[in-house]
Amino acid sequence: MSHDQPHRGTPHEGTPRGGGPAGALPGLHVPAGSAAHGPYALSVTPEQAGWGYSQLRVLELEPGGSHPFVTGDSEWIVLPLSGGCTVQTQDEIFELQGRDGVFGGVSDFAYVPPDAHAQIASGAGGRFALAGARCERRLPARYGPAPEVPVEARGSGIQAREVRNFAAAGAFACDRLIAVEVVTPGGHWSSYPPHKHDERVPGEESELEEIYYFEIDGGGVGFQRVSPSRPGGADVLAEVRSGDAVLVPDGWHGPSVAEPGHAMYYLNVMAGPGAEREWLIRFHPDHAEGYR
Repeated sequence: MSHDQPHRGTPHEGTPRGGGPAGALPGLHVPAGSAAHGPYALSVTPEQAGWGYSQLRVLELEPGGSHPFVTGDSEWIVLPLSGGCTVQTQDEIFELQGRDGVFGGVSDFAYVPPDAHAQIASGAGGRFALAGARCERRLPARYGPAPEVPVEARGSGIQAREVRNFAAAGAFACDRLIAVEVVTPGGHWSSYPPHKHDERVPGEESELEEIYYFEIDGGGVGFQRVSPSRPGGADVLAEVRSGDAVLVPDGWHGPSVAEPGHAMYYLNVMAGPGAEREWLIRFHPDHAEGYR
């Protein structure tokens, strides 16, 4: 069950040059299949989310399949969730080895800039995340090798989890996009203490819209909480399964709870209006005391 409050933020003005399909989302909790469109098992655009920057698509390709897309006014990272692929732009071809699945370790990836035509092709087929953000600067297309992804062991005890900082603010250059992966062992909590990044407080907090995309090992379930940080703010308590997403326009998010015996994976996609690309958070004052 989920309890969703509509986001009351101001959508980004203007029409995106390469935006994805329009369509109403079911709420801040987006169950698997409820935002599918064409080859995308999930498509969340800024227009659908009611915000300005962050977006996510999950592309499914059959063996031998290919998919062209126009990046428009956004920068994108193509991240294999399962399988490998070739990413071709006007000037570059990147061969992504990928991985068997998200619980099998880190993956290589490709960065595709705005105002580009690209094509993703896969001989064996697979599932590929396209993490995007509206941006201003046009950085060059680049390859991100798996061995260079910083992997962080965060927390301890039942709060221990693995964070793969493949496109964290200090790990890989983007204009606005920030993206990381988190693997939480079964029975553990992550995104804890609850924290927020929904207002600009210089040196303390940055303003970032966030998407969580989930996969649960072995067909289990997890739970995601987002609690209001302001009157009428985001309020979600969702049972999440593989393929689900949760939008965080504002509010304290966490914990993310993994069912015992079933590891939880989530991809975090973030972007915001700040002049600096930075991830600054504030912990919920009622929970930060016991953080380990």
